Amino acid sequence: MQLAHDLIPNAALFGVLVDPANPGSQSTIADLQAAAPLLGLQQLVVAIARTESDLETAFATFLQQRVGAVLVNGSTFFDRRTEQLAALAARHALPAIYPFREFASAGGLMSYGSSLGHAYHQAGNYAGRIVKGEKPADLPVLQPSRFEFVVNLKTAKALGIQIPGGLLSFVDEVIE
Repeated sequence: MQLAHDLIPNAALFGVLVDPANPGSQSTIADLQAAAPLLGLQQLVVAIARTESDLETAFATFLQQRVGAVLVNGSTFFDRRTEQLAALAARHALPAIYPFREFASAGGLMSYGSSLGHAYHQAGNYAGRIVKGEKPADLPVLQPSRFEFVVNLKTAKALGIQIPGGLLSFVDEVIE
């Protein structure tokens, strides 16, 4: 949320798109609602999406409520719709931040989250260890350790957004 605030500092409202099937959705909403006043936001507009038609409704709600930016929460449902979500944000001229670089690659404005490529690499390492005889119960639980911040300048230009230089200094990858 801080990244979105740095990009759109005068926004009074942010939208949050969540999939209730994601077990962490409720705690994420609570954390974001607690952080919102610290950034000077009046409130968060939370939209729940379980189906494709819910996505359309959510973005229409964000537009109607005049949110300054949209935060898309992590979800396997959303992960399978990277291009659709990027297109919805573009069609409604809403800056959006997503959890994975694949969204920015699909045309989303920016993403910040763990590296899926690194996570898949780690899963492959675990599979190899198991194949070699290690017991899964003996393997440590790993937390994400690599995070990526990706900005799509083509999308920023289409939205009429100038990415601040200070924000660009933290970017891992720029898509032009």
